[in-house]
Amino acid sequence: MNEIELQLPTLQHKIAAENFKREFLEMQEPVIYGSALFDKMDYEQWLTLNTNNRQESTVSIGWVTATTLFAVRKRDLKIVGVIDIRHNLGNEFLAQYGGHMGYSVRPSERKKGYATEILKMGIEYAKSLNIEKLMIACFSDNIPSIKTIEKCGGVLSETKPYTGGQPINIPNSEEKIVNVYWIDI
Repeated sequence: MNEIELQLPTLQHKIAAENFKREFLEMQEPVIYGSALFDKMDYEQWLTLNTNNRQESTVSIGWVTATTLFAVRKRDLKIVGVIDIRHNLGNEFLAQYGGHMGYSVRPSERKKGYATEILKMGIEYAKSLNIEKLMIACFSDNIPSIKTIEKCGGVLSETKPYTGGQPINIPNSEEKIVNVYWIDI
């Protein structure tokens, strides 16, 4: 696996970010988990949202303070993934289903170890926010994510039906089961 680093999104990432998003859509994946709705808006709008959401004074109504970062491969500056690190679980959806983190790996870069590295780096970032116990969740049929979470110290605490009410654009999402994990950091 090639070395990666987490980077705050900037205007300089625009072309690479749009290519990243396009790949998900071309693979019939309408949701980019951990992207803080990048899959729903244009890059400049998304960049403003994310910049505002990093500060308590400018966070969007109904959201919590969060930092969304690109995972960028150092050798070619390709965005291989994204992670959204929520600074707290201050809304009901996050406390029930979303957790402190969401992440995705670009479809063409999966099965290369990037998810584990991204999650490990996200855990380190969470430490800097003084989060001591980290909640992370995934659907019970997402075996790669389950393996990644467990590899990073996640302990399954609960399995429950998804009734979050959040539109996630996944067919039959109301029938999905969510696994909730906790990681002591």
